Parts: sequence; C-alpha cells; structure tokens
Amino acid sequence: MKYYKLNLATLPDDLYDKAVPVKEWLKLVTSVEGRFPPNSLNQVVPLDSQVENERIVGITLYMLGNVIPFLVPLLVAASLVSDIGWACLKVFLIYFGSLFLINRFYYMPIFIKRYKRKDDLSDTDILDNQYLYTERNSQKYLSTQFVWPESLHRPLVEQSKTKPLDRPMIFCTIPHGAAPLGITAYPIWSKLFNNRLCHWTCAPVVLKLPIISKYMKQIGYVPAKSRHILDTLQKKEDNVGIILDGIAGMFQSHDEVAHVKARKGIVKIALRAGAPLVPVYGFGHTSLWKVVVDPFGILERLSVKLDVSITPFFGRFGWFLGPPQRAAVCMCLGEPVECPKIAEPTQEDIDKYHKQLLDNYRALFEQHKEAYGWGDRELQFV
Repeated sequence: MKYYKLNLATLPDDLYDKAVPVKEWLKLVTSVEGRFPPNSLNQVVPLDSQVENERIVGITLYMLGNVIPFLVPLLVAASLVSDIGWACLKVFLIYFGSLFLINRFYYMPIFIKRYKRKDDLSDTDILDNQYLYTERNSQKYLSTQFVWPESLHRPLVEQSKTKPLDRPMIFCTIPHGAAPLGITAYPIWSKLFNNRLCHWTCAPVVLKLPIISKYMKQIGYVPAKSRHILDTLQKKEDNVGIILDGIAGMFQSHDEVAHVKARKGIVKIALRAGAPLVPVYGFGHTSLWKVVVDPFGILERLSVKLDVSITPFFGRFGWFLGPPQRAAVCMCLGEPVECPKIAEPTQEDIDKYHKQLLDNYRALFEQHKEAYGWGDRELQFV
C-alpha cells in the first residue's frame, strides 16, 4: 500500500493561506510503497530563533491561561490570610503579566506582519481564523508532519466511484498527552482531505473559561457532547475532530497507552450520522511534557471526574507549565472505518465498529512506529 507525507515545518509560508488551493500543497507531498524508512518521521527541523522564542512565550502563556480561572481565586484567598499568599499572588501576576506584554506588544506585531495576518480574529470566518500565526509557529517548533494512506489521498479519492470525497469525517486522535499540539494544524483537517471545515471538540468547561473560550470558539471548537457533534456532522455537514482518550490520556506521559476500550459513544454518533471514523495517532504527543503522576492515581481520578486536568506538568528546561520539548510530532492517519447510517444502532452494531476502530489504530501504530524510532514500543488499550 502507498502512504503519503506532508512536512508542515518546511511548507513555504506563502502557501499557508486560506486562498491557496489544495493542489499547491499536494505538489509538496512525498510518498512511499510500504513503510517510511526508520527514523524518517522523527526528525527535528532547524528553527528560526524568533519562531522558537515566540512559541516559548506563547505556549506558556496559553497554558497559564487555562489555569488562571482556578489558580487566581485560590491565590487571592491565600493572600487574605497570609503574607506568603500575598507574595505568591504578586509573583504570579508579574510573571503572567510580563509574558502577556512580551507576546502582545513584541511578538504579535512581528508575526502578523510576517504572515500577513489581521490583528484580530473574525467573528464569522472560522476557516480563515484557523490560519493562526501561533499555530503556524507551533508546526515549525514541533517539526510537524502528516502521514496518510492512499484511501485518504485526495487525488485518488476524487477518481473513485465508490467513496464520496466531500462528506463529513470524524478524526479520532490518540493519545492526548499533556496537550495534543499536533491537532492544532487546523487548516490541514479542513482542507487536505476534503472541503469540510473541521470543528475540534473539547471539554464543555473549557468553552466557559474567560478569554480562552472566545478564542477557541473563533477557530471552530464545539463541546464534546453528542448533540453538538451530531449537529456539526448533519446540520453543518462539517468535519469533527476528537481526542478520543480525553483527560485520561494526559496521565500516560512516555507510555503508549490509550484509554479507548470504553470510548464507544463516538462510534454510536458515527453510525447515526453515517460518517467515517478516521483513526489518528499523534506520535510524539507523550514526549512533549513530563506529567506528574501521583502513585495513588488520585489526581487522575479527580481530573477525569471533573473533566478538567488538575495535575501539574513540566516542559522544556524543567519549566512548570512551560513550553514543550522540541520533539518532532507526526500525525499519522490510518484506514477509515466506514460506518453505515443507522438511525438507532444496536449495542452489537456499536461493538462491531468500535472493534474495527481499535484494530485500525493498532495497524496504524505498527505501520509507522519504526519510522518514528519507536520500533520497540507496543500500543496498549485500556
């Protein structure tokens, strides 16, 4: 079988634009029969120092933005009862404020000009918003590559008379890791495989956070609830992306363990919508941060129950909630699971296509693990 690869880190910046037709991207695609050579998918590309420093500041700022609604009230409460609490609050505000000012008034003007972007995101044009300069820089920082089989290669699918191209798909990605940065190459999901805008899902609580929620909605995020996913597939007729192992996947740092055995809800949704399930493995996701896992699993159980992470993690330079390591990320897509449209799927139907999804994950992992330098690793499902 033939496999195709697009290296986003080396994609010319002038091609990273909504107006550029997909055929220009396809000209840069390479392919192989069988497997890619060993260690060919884990290469870290040399990086412009401005891009690197912007991501060091920008990703750290984003991570802090996710915890501010929970952390600041605690620090304020602590400041009311002790001098240490007051000192911690001041240090945090100075730290966060400094990163914000550097990002907003130094890096933002530089990259908006470099990538010819607008100052603000549109309230209506989600597709254009997905070409964020921040995520473009993330693709370079992480040396991001995409790999897919010929069954998803657009020129071949366009010639097929049996598989319609322009239909909504569900991209099911594992593992989550501390943060699944590979999915943030948003235009790829909306343009490379079909002409459908891709809406990624997230925990509903995230879309209620101040500041962060507006930004995420503007690039197309929807709550990870069946009603919203079905509406996206059937009413909007758009693609959907989901991190299948969710919060539980954050606690598998440096292990290839996927919490997907019980994740059957997305299969039921796919059957009701008649949408194909595309397995995606984010090679490198578990290498970006070191997650602190307590030996009793208390933080994991609380995080899963609350549907939001409350576990600490460390990034590059040992930085708490800091930037990720400069490890290569390779998003590998596997054979899609073709789901027939069934208004009320039975448990037998759901189990059947869920098994196919897990089988396709395992085949995908085995196909590309040596090319990523992980020939000795095994994918485990729990």
